[in-house]
Amino acid sequence: MRPRLLPAIVAGILFSTLFAKTAFAAPAANLAENTATFKGSLTDPSGAVVVGAQINALLSGPTGGSIHANSDSNGKFSLELPPGRYRVRIQHSSFATVEQDISLTTGETRTWDVRLALEALSASVIVSAAAEPALASVTPVPVDVITGKNVEEQEQIWLAPMLTTVQGVNLGRTGSYGGATSIFVDGGNSNFTKILIDGTPINIPGGGIDFSNLTLESVDKIEIVHGASSALYGSDAMTGVVQIFTHRGATKTPQLTLEGDGGTFATGHGGAQLSGLLGAFDYSAYAGYFSTNGQGANDAFRDTTLSGNFGWRFSNTNTIRATVRSNASIAELPGQPELGAPTPGAQNDLNNISANVRWDFSTGDHWQHHLEGYESRNQDLSISSFGPFLTKYNRAGGEGQSAYVFPHGGLTAGYAFEEETGPAPTRINQAGYLEARYQFGKHFTAIAGARAEANGAFGTRVVPRVGGSYALRDGNGLWGATRLRAAFGLGIKEPEMLPAGCGPDLKPERSNSFNAGVDQFFGADRVHVSVTYFHNDFRDIVSFAFTQVPNCPAFGGSFFNTDEAWAHGGSIAFEAKATRWLRVEGHYTYDNTRVVKAGPIATDPSMIPGSRLFRRPLHSANFLANAHFRRMNWNFAGSYVGRRADSDFLFPPLGITSNPSYVRWDLSNSYDLGHGLFTLARIENLFNNHYDDVVGFPALRFNWRLGMRYVWGRE
Repeated sequence: MRPRLLPAIVAGILFSTLFAKTAFAAPAANLAENTATFKGSLTDPSGAVVVGAQINALLSGPTGGSIHANSDSNGKFSLELPPGRYRVRIQHSSFATVEQDISLTTGETRTWDVRLALEALSASVIVSAAAEPALASVTPVPVDVITGKNVEEQEQIWLAPMLTTVQGVNLGRTGSYGGATSIFVDGGNSNFTKILIDGTPINIPGGGIDFSNLTLESVDKIEIVHGASSALYGSDAMTGVVQIFTHRGATKTPQLTLEGDGGTFATGHGGAQLSGLLGAFDYSAYAGYFSTNGQGANDAFRDTTLSGNFGWRFSNTNTIRATVRSNASIAELPGQPELGAPTPGAQNDLNNISANVRWDFSTGDHWQHHLEGYESRNQDLSISSFGPFLTKYNRAGGEGQSAYVFPHGGLTAGYAFEEETGPAPTRINQAGYLEARYQFGKHFTAIAGARAEANGAFGTRVVPRVGGSYALRDGNGLWGATRLRAAFGLGIKEPEMLPAGCGPDLKPERSNSFNAGVDQFFGADRVHVSVTYFHNDFRDIVSFAFTQVPNCPAFGGSFFNTDEAWAHGGSIAFEAKATRWLRVEGHYTYDNTRVVKAGPIATDPSMIPGSRLFRRPLHSANFLANAHFRRMNWNFAGSYVGRRADSDFLFPPLGITSNPSYVRWDLSNSYDLGHGLFTLARIENLFNNHYDDVVGFPALRFNWRLGMRYVWGRE
């Protein structure tokens, strides 16, 4: 290199360096000066931070574009945005989505602190177990959740069989479609579980509900709460609560769903649903029809479902909602054909309708309020060889509730009023309740409450409930989080509405309920195992006996409050996401029951001291495998129901006192053809197993349905 070139090279390097610093530093400075900062923090209704929420800022205008961030471990977020007008959306699986329009100028710093409301329809949020919604991870009582996705995967139409896919729930159904259907939760009687649709109780006063015409159409979520819940729900919630949440519109583009299928026994089924969002208004309307000839003589069944859910959001903390649902059916009843006891011409016409209007609003950062009015009607027309028999029941009431929410806890007070009518004098019921919840540190959450129930049938009783959950271990590794929970409560149930003079001195039926369990997660939360123990004591159970001096001539006998019984056992449930496309789950339940004491003349074989309670198997289990790949969804489900006490109830009796065990397998499939079109298929009782859910009434043999679903407007 020539010496005279060295100064020129050095000068060139220095010039290039200075030019580069000037050229690249200036845009960086300009970039900092030409952006705005949008930041804030997210908390839940109790003031605890919300981690992992997604904040998405969509720029208005033809160029569009979006920038997003997630809330950190302190619930905080921050976005650097070019100036402009944005639509900001905050989303989290457990909380209701929040949106707001903002305009940012150069150099501006905008702070938006948001208190998110829990999303009632989320699978990780429990609504029915406490006065205020809570995350499933801190709920002390056992709760099972069935989602709309679960229903769709199984292509299931009917509510009762779907409920038996969770632990502790067993089915009693007299035959196939349209046969009187009931459920038993954790060993309790069929009328010991309170059933609600969007907050409206649909049990007949003091009794159960016939599930035979209750469908899953337009249902987004079902919660099954185990244990006595009378401290919150009053009468009927002796061993549990089942609450059904109907579909809400959630898409800005109107969504229309049309489906139809048919199969064996001349079965036909179809439905249509329109739902969506129109500004602050959400709407959903459904109409469906089911028809079948059944599998034998005099076994036809028709059912119609109508459902509507409409809401108006005044603000993120002020909403009003109205819901209505109707199930009307006509069922021919073949009797007990397996025992040679047909009932030609027998028929049952059943009509259930429920309606609810509720207003949820807040006054300030700490006060949350809820006002509700509801009505439910049940009409049952039975036609037999004895002629027609019509019963009508009506429940109408309202509830007001206020909660003061503070960091790590809250206090809720409420008042409820209800009027019940039926084949007995009208009952006026009132109640006041109080519930407190507090989180001690990061690990222990406790809940305690009590209700004073002033019932028109039995006077005033007080029923308490306490419970707690403890996070023994946090984490999401190979050995993940461990949660302990326990709860104790008293249950109470008013007597059924009997004809005048048949039961004026009957006391309420009562229960003591205790449950405890552990939830363990493995493999980055891909595997969840739950173990639960329960013990229920039942007292003052009402039973009937034929006597020479009946106190109820209409029935030819007398009603007694003398029976006592217990049920205890346990269950183990698991869910494993084996691969990205395969999910496996199941449960096993041990349910040991015993009659302790019976009336002076125990004519009911299920209430003889020392015997097991009626139609409740000692052992039961379920298994399910769901695979979703290449536009195809397969669902393979099996159930085992062990031997259970039962009776032929014939005169003279055949001496049948139990019902054998059985295993049943079902298979369902759907295929996404694209453009919103899906094929549907379901096979029930795949291996054609012959069994009875109730002695003498054969369950459906092998049967199938094939059809199509079309969805227009899905976002």
